[in-house]
Amino acid sequence: MGERFTKEGNGWRLSWDATAPKYCGLLAGSNWAIELTKAEFRAFRRLAMEIRETMQAIACELMDDERITCEAEADYLWIEAEGFPEAYGIRFILKSGRQCEGEWDVEATQQMLQAIFHLTVF
Repeated sequence: MGERFTKEGNGWRLSWDATAPKYCGLLAGSNWAIELTKAEFRAFRRLAMEIRETMQAIACELMDDERITCEAEADYLWIEAEGFPEAYGIRFILKSGRQCEGEWDVEATQQMLQAIFHLTVF
């Protein structure tokens, strides 16, 4: 992957610009966007993948139509998935000095996770 990329779909967008002086990453929803430092973007990707793996792993333990909430946290980022193991939304809170939060619905989450899973910019 090159120094710059943008991936987007209905209700979500991810961007990366390795040449940016401070904020290399971008997370966005339909009506919001936040720029992230390299460390914040890496933490988001790692936690999003942990959530994805946890939701898949716990699926066999749940009854049909049982919803679940799963959380993951790093020094400056908190993520929560809520829904069914195969269909859930994600919300996050950036806990660094800028303090912000965002969320994606089920459809946007699934597309965004597919895109972020394939990122190899680091």
